[in-house]
Amino acid sequence: MQITFLGTSSGVPTRARNVSSVALRLPQRAELWLFDCGEGTQHQILRSDLKSSQLSRIFVTHMHGDHIFGLMGLLASCGLAGNVERVDMYGPPGLNEYIQAALRYSHTHFSYPVKVHTVRPGVIFEDHEFTVSCGLLHHRIPAFGYRIAEKDRPGRFDVEKAKALQIPPGRIYGQLKRGETVTLADGRVINGKNLCGPTEIGRKIAYCTDTVYCEGAIELAQDADVLIHEATFAHQDADLAFQRLHSTTTMAAQTALVAKAKRLLMTHFSPRYAPGNTLDLKDLLLEARAIFPNTDMAYDFMTYEVPRRRQVELTDVRV
Repeated sequence: MQITFLGTSSGVPTRARNVSSVALRLPQRAELWLFDCGEGTQHQILRSDLKSSQLSRIFVTHMHGDHIFGLMGLLASCGLAGNVERVDMYGPPGLNEYIQAALRYSHTHFSYPVKVHTVRPGVIFEDHEFTVSCGLLHHRIPAFGYRIAEKDRPGRFDVEKAKALQIPPGRIYGQLKRGETVTLADGRVINGKNLCGPTEIGRKIAYCTDTVYCEGAIELAQDADVLIHEATFAHQDADLAFQRLHSTTTMAAQTALVAKAKRLLMTHFSPRYAPGNTLDLKDLLLEARAIFPNTDMAYDFMTYEVPRRRQVELTDVRV
């Protein structure tokens, strides 16, 4: 599971940061999931190592332009390229009407199936590997955060130990790998769990933007390996944050702390904190780390591999 930030600015793009979009690459199934799709997202994908041909799911938090204006361009380009099989989109009420209106007035036709799912709090997608759920955040319009939970997997199967027990290879190995108990032809009963290493705990990612500090974000981020949370304002601008229902760096850090997340990656920064101003982004990072030390500040094209264990490594971190 690899996270790539395609846009980390709030409201409007800057020279260094595009508007909101985060990609989740799932190499084991050759899929790309997208969270929000601000204007210019397709250009950001072209500049990255991601493949638009692998796009399969798009999750939209809310209907503000800096989170959706890139949708039609990306979907239309994927259709013209002819390399996408199907896209499922998840988002708040109004998303389907927006897509249908854009199709109608632009005379666009998708050459592949696109299905829009209107979400409400709870599980919105599940298969044998992942469960995706959403919850309400607190913003000026209906906004949802998302939680991606990878399911636990049996530990590594010890083939040599199975051979030493003279267990014949074949279908039985598959059953034992899944931790099942099987009865061999000679009457022996073998518990597959005894031939597997420790269970691999599934990883958990939470994506929360746009929102002011709220219980919904804390619930989504509970015990997450990574919390991606907006940090539009510095702590000294908390009044603005409450007025506009966005988060400060300290709100994001407090959410991570209360939720017992392992790492916080902040995004969605106001352009007001540019170099040369009274406060810049390095100051915002220090504010958050004072509350939640395991915090980093995302930048466009930053990639982060979500680890399976507590040893977390983030390379080339910069502000």
